Amino acid sequence: MVDRNVVRRGYDELATAYAADRVEDGRGRAVLDRFRESLPPDARVLDAGCGQGTPVLRALNDSGTAVGADISRTQLALAAENVPGAPLAQGDLVALPFRDGAFDAVTAYHSLIHVPEGRHQAVVDEFARVLGDGGRLLCSEGPEPWNGENPDWLDTGVEMQWHIAGAEATRRQLRNAGFVIERESTVDDSLADGADARWTFFAARLTE
Repeated sequence: MVDRNVVRRGYDELATAYAADRVEDGRGRAVLDRFRESLPPDARVLDAGCGQGTPVLRALNDSGTAVGADISRTQLALAAENVPGAPLAQGDLVALPFRDGAFDAVTAYHSLIHVPEGRHQAVVDEFARVLGDGGRLLCSEGPEPWNGENPDWLDTGVEMQWHIAGAEATRRQLRNAGFVIERESTVDDSLADGADARWTFFAARLTE
């Protein structure tokens, strides 16, 4: 089971290595651009699990009002440098530090995969809570369920843990929270860690 403290410490300790390894291209970026272009120009967007702020928070901030949230203080410090002026908040996805209906859209790129088993529905419910009526969500998950850990992630000697719920479970969680999935695609994408991986992206709208 994922330990949120291990994830937080991990991203604090390997921030520099992760920044060097993360890339800004790949089909995941194309999915983001399509979603971003569908939003109104004055949309308030939360990047949940913003990490170092690139590429997602930076792209969102270039075209609207974007806020970043992350569990790692060190990652947020990098985000402050990479996306000057963007509001940032430290917090857990399970209890986002924002009022109900604060945002028009939420993005969650490769952040659900670090949520402890059994808490994924609570996070999706939080996304619904901070969205207004008709709010939009773009999130990614692995196509198949998987649990894992790496005691030497990115050759740093730092431990990282994952719990991937899989696409089927994520579809159910989105429906349970009142979302309608408008578009779904599974793509090869190197956005997360510089290595090819397959991710399922869900673009959804809150209906209740």
